[in-house]
Amino acid sequence: MSDKPRREDGEDWPPGPVAARDDAGPDHGADAADDPAADAAWSPEYDRTRETLRWLRDKRRAHRGQRNRDLAVTAYAVLLLGVGYGSTLGYRFAQRLGHLAADDHTCEAIRRALPAVLILLACGLAVLAARDALWRGPVLVSRPDLSWPLAQPVRRERMLRPAFRLTASLMTLGGVLCAVGGAVLLRLTGSAPLGPALALSLPAGVCLPLLAAALALHVERRARWARRVRKLTPYAVLLLVALAGQAAWAASADRPADGQRAVLRVLEAAELWSGPWGWAAQPVLHATGGHAPGWPVATALLVAVTAAAVSHAHRSAGTIPTRRLRARAATAATVASVLWSVELRAAKLAVAEALADGASGTRRRLPAPRSRRLVVVWRDAVALLRAPGRLVGAALWIAAGAGTASVAVASEGAARLVVLAVALALGWFGVGRLAETARLEADDLRRSSWSPFRFRGLMFQHALVPAALGAVLAALAAVPFALYGGERALLLMPLCAPPFAAAAVLAAVRGPVRTELMSLGLVTPAGDASAFVFLFWYAAPFLTTVTSLTAGLARSGALDPGAPAEALLRPVMTTLTLTAGLLFATARRVKKLLHPVD
Repeated sequence: MSDKPRREDGEDWPPGPVAARDDAGPDHGADAADDPAADAAWSPEYDRTRETLRWLRDKRRAHRGQRNRDLAVTAYAVLLLGVGYGSTLGYRFAQRLGHLAADDHTCEAIRRALPAVLILLACGLAVLAARDALWRGPVLVSRPDLSWPLAQPVRRERMLRPAFRLTASLMTLGGVLCAVGGAVLLRLTGSAPLGPALALSLPAGVCLPLLAAALALHVERRARWARRVRKLTPYAVLLLVALAGQAAWAASADRPADGQRAVLRVLEAAELWSGPWGWAAQPVLHATGGHAPGWPVATALLVAVTAAAVSHAHRSAGTIPTRRLRARAATAATVASVLWSVELRAAKLAVAEALADGASGTRRRLPAPRSRRLVVVWRDAVALLRAPGRLVGAALWIAAGAGTASVAVASEGAARLVVLAVALALGWFGVGRLAETARLEADDLRRSSWSPFRFRGLMFQHALVPAALGAVLAALAAVPFALYGGERALLLMPLCAPPFAAAAVLAAVRGPVRTELMSLGLVTPAGDASAFVFLFWYAAPFLTTVTSLTAGLARSGALDPGAPAEALLRPVMTTLTLTAGLLFATARRVKKLLHPVD
């Protein structure tokens, strides 16, 4: 018997392939998805939606059963790991929060910073959803569905709306879990009872993910919205940084003066009524005893806007152009395939290419150097000039590292070591963003054919711009330390840039991912340690650099305010030795990369 669905008159259907089409028509900057004529490509008498979906359900029954079994096994494994490792960590975390709750000063700082933190989280969710829609989106259709069902005379909304409902449901589930976790945190810190905190956190946990899903659908559907997201992302990031600064300012003010308190109240009042991000924060503030007298009105506005946005997004889900669905399906398939092979670099490049699709790049240039010895530095500088997002991202990472370093200076003992390691890790990420050209040429050795230098010398020269520019950014981040008596930061912070740059180049020439390390069979009393060997190989440059600098800075005592000037000698020697060792390792890795048989 034929596996094709049959029409009412007994004939097999479909009689032949139907040419795939783009239901939105050509999109040259216009929002073709709003064209009502796009749905009139076939007559209703040829509607075979019901037969097609029934046939697909029958054919996919075995696949769905196997998929559900795989998901059940994965969920069971995650639950075991969460119970085995997370219970101990959670217990210690709860104890730590209990000690913090006993400190009235800490509790008061949390209450002052809570409005800005809540608005920061809501705005961050919106930015993440909009950026995610540029390469994946809430309506993600598999390639087989794009190749056959959507090319048949079926109603597109019957195929696309379930995908949107699934994404919105999963996001809502995550939001509810976050609301429960937030209520528990408020209870552990003594900010609010568990019952009122949970009840007043649920509106934000339910409505904000739904609004984010609706926003992401419109970004996925309209080219104009996608262009605006790409254009406004830097300003959104600056807004998030400003909110983080506001939260830190509010929390650090021990006894705010009348003028400072008035400024904070004006800012918070404007933010709490500026949109859904503020409306969602007001019930939580009311639960903690904060100033939110209009929280019932804000909650009603939040629910009404969410209902209208989700309803409109659900109706619009069937009008997403097929070309965008194809592009997102291809990117998602690429990312999934390379993640299974642990090729994180390939996944990052695939997502970055999708995020930059349609974005106009700048053509800024610098005067060409007269000496060929400067050609690599010139090319790296021009690459950063044409991609200012990398420079801004590096500055933000280094600024975050400088802020964390200030906490390390104020800490003592083991806490100082941990916070200092976190600060150095943030600085490593910042300097590493400046070494993208080294990674690009190490990904494909043919790209270095333009260079008049050998590949080893080329990689060494690729470390110059990240080291110099990272040192400049670190020196700028150290200026606030110098203004408050920490002049040594002007030397110590730029001193970390050269080893970070050398480690970034070493990571670039690491070579193909050695997945065979995950099956070494290193049996230990705690289980197979092969995965940890692979992780150490993957993160060896990062771990070596951060660990060595942390030990060198901590043992030298250079972070102590009253330390002698001779204490600076040990960090300098550590930096020089570490940089030389990393460059030597880079040379050896380049040799193995060029001659893998040897």
